[in-house]
Amino acid sequence: MTTVNGIDPSVPPSGTGCVECDEAGGWWFHLRRCTQCGHIGCCDDSPAKHATAHFHATGHPVIRSFEPGEEWFWDYTTSELYESGPDLAPPLSHPADQPAPGPAGRVPANWAETLR
Repeated sequence: MTTVNGIDPSVPPSGTGCVECDEAGGWWFHLRRCTQCGHIGCCDDSPAKHATAHFHATGHPVIRSFEPGEEWFWDYTTSELYESGPDLAPPLSHPADQPAPGPAGRVPANWAETLR
């Protein structure tokens, strides 16, 4: 299938956590999935904001929440939120037993104070 409007439904997610945070030993608040290449990045409330950084680096315009029970999409180029969208390759979220913020063991005790 070809990519349409920044969405390729055949591409699976890159993993269960933020790629860059995992590489650096960091942590995240919530996760976002690039709908074009499957990159999993952390949200803008997370310290490193890797999902938005991925958009700026690649131009891939659309993300989907990678949180259990959330189905919304966000288009960076239009700043539009969509409550739903096309079905994507599974899994559609990180494992339900993976905490948010996460991952377990890397979140500082004062995590809420660091989110601004």
